[in-house]
Amino acid sequence: MARISIKSAGTRFMIVFRLSLVSIICFALMRGVLLVRAWPHVDNFSSAWLYIFGLGLIYDIAFISYFYIPFVIFFLFLPNGWLRNSRAIRYLIQGGVFLFLYGLGFSMVAEWFFWSEFGVRFNFISVDYLVYRREVTDNILESYPVVTILTVLLILTGIVFYFIRPAILKNLNATESFKKRVIIAGSLLMLPLLSFFLIDQSQRSFSDNNYVNELASNGPYQLFAAFRNNRLDYRRFYVTGNDHDLSARLKKQVIADDRQPQKADYDIGRTIKAQGPAKKLNVMLITVESLSAKYLTRFGQTHDITPFMDKWFKQGLLFTRFYATGTRTTRGLEAITLSISPTPGRSIVKRPDNSHMYSLGKVFKDLGYDTAFLYGGRGFFDNMNAFFGGNGYRIVDEPCLDSEEITFKNAWGVCDEDIFNRAIREANQSYSAQKPFFFHIMTTSNHQPFTFPEGKINLTPGEGRGGSGRLGGVKYTDYALSRLMNQAKKQPWFDDTVFIVVADHCAGSAGKIGLPVKKYHIPLFIYSPKHIRAKEVDTLACQIDLPPTLLALLNISYDSFFFGKDILSLGFKGRALIANYQKLGLLNNEELLFLSPGKQINRMGLGQENSVLEKVSKDYPGVRDLMAYYQGADYVFTHRLNRWSRPLKHLAQSQGASLDQNIKKRPGQKRLAACWLYYLLCSDKT
Repeated sequence: MARISIKSAGTRFMIVFRLSLVSIICFALMRGVLLVRAWPHVDNFSSAWLYIFGLGLIYDIAFISYFYIPFVIFFLFLPNGWLRNSRAIRYLIQGGVFLFLYGLGFSMVAEWFFWSEFGVRFNFISVDYLVYRREVTDNILESYPVVTILTVLLILTGIVFYFIRPAILKNLNATESFKKRVIIAGSLLMLPLLSFFLIDQSQRSFSDNNYVNELASNGPYQLFAAFRNNRLDYRRFYVTGNDHDLSARLKKQVIADDRQPQKADYDIGRTIKAQGPAKKLNVMLITVESLSAKYLTRFGQTHDITPFMDKWFKQGLLFTRFYATGTRTTRGLEAITLSISPTPGRSIVKRPDNSHMYSLGKVFKDLGYDTAFLYGGRGFFDNMNAFFGGNGYRIVDEPCLDSEEITFKNAWGVCDEDIFNRAIREANQSYSAQKPFFFHIMTTSNHQPFTFPEGKINLTPGEGRGGSGRLGGVKYTDYALSRLMNQAKKQPWFDDTVFIVVADHCAGSAGKIGLPVKKYHIPLFIYSPKHIRAKEVDTLACQIDLPPTLLALLNISYDSFFFGKDILSLGFKGRALIANYQKLGLLNNEELLFLSPGKQINRMGLGQENSVLEKVSKDYPGVRDLMAYYQGADYVFTHRLNRWSRPLKHLAQSQGASLDQNIKKRPGQKRLAACWLYYLLCSDKT
């Protein structure tokens, strides 16, 4: 290999070598800059730096080797005469080099801003940013000085290109036989082949410190890895146990009534029977974007940005130890709607075949409620319209609003006041039709770029250049909620309505070790002064517990496939499920246990000044409960158990008969109809 490199010093492939070297230098500089930013969170720097830059170099080379494949193939088959004599080809190559350098610079700038917001390298979020171009592009344009950044990048790229152009032109004059090109190209293409079989995401989990692992990664490599791994095979990547045993443990955790009939593995379907007559009250469930508990004065905020919520939350039921199950809006919506444990990879909201599931909305719809999902943005984003529409909700999103209803909007949608005003209008229509309503409202204003109507609060919209950023976003959210309640109190349906405020997730999720528990802490507030007594509840719980708790407060009986339980019930044992797209955790009062890819199990004690991760086995107390929640959720979703129109094959199996036997009993047209029904029910498209 060394002999070939020396002899081919003037080869056309030197262009690939030069650009690869420039890329490695840029990636190393980026890693160094991010290391400086993360310095307070990096322990044992004397040993960590070797891991960060050593493994980082491996990931850098792996990404570069994948990226240069089409260029190597192009140079392999490009005839010598075309390379030397065709102006078009020579200009095309030079233009390609310039665009490569510009793209490399753009990637570094994008990583800087992505790290600033999330504290990680590119991941699932960055994939979503590419898929939902309109929202993301508008958000970037409103949040950053894009024109200035692109102009500076253009100038810097021009300078670098000016200095390397003579060497590029020299290499374009190289003459080499096809045999020689095959040898060089073959050697270069061995590298991506080896990378494919030897390098994956598992190598970057060597350290217990999340920041160290992220620094050792390569941003573009992580981006493409996220494209490939948007759903992780649970049984391949996570430690598993006997399904029958874990199913029994899950049922013990979830089903309070021992008199419920025993069913197949992980079938937690049951009937919840309320004590006393049902209260058919209206419900407005408001999911507030990124409302971390820390932004409330009750939990330590000192900037006076939530004056209304600080007073209002004393007038209802406030849950002070409540946690989000994930770090993305779709994960929060999944938990609040389906009451199911998070599964690795992307949320169920964004997956195919996610309709006809037992949900909070189905319960209310079966009771004759006007059930609707109201979103300030475009519901195409994050697949929200498809998910809620497929589970029985009526959709009201930004495109449904008339022009006169929109007073302000930004990249993510209309301001909170506008969607709240529409909610009041929808509620009045339901009341006039003598129909109770259940509205799930998702807000958008407390999101970067944090712009909102001016003159509403004493903070300036936006970020940078005098903008108040997140503080302004939270304070405007508080203001919009106060306006909503002022209007609601004037309506005839107010006394018989339950208002719920909960966050979808916290404002930030990056942490040093494992799953940063504090960055999952959110408020849950339930308010109906005529029906619910004000008090604080300090029981440990999470978003999957919201649906059964609400339905218990309303004394509603219903068929359930919920993983959550009524927080206020006797015997509720405090615990919370928290996760990101890879780590799956179970939090109790003393510790956090979590599963990771590579079949790892870890624990982290709470209340310690310097928390450390410990590896534990399946036999460690609480681990089998942890496994039951997550292995059970994976089984339930993949086997479609939590559907209210289950495939005929499941119904047949539950009755002890095979599908074929059931169909064979039907002669002629009945048999044909049964086959067609089976196809429709079992198809992923239904």
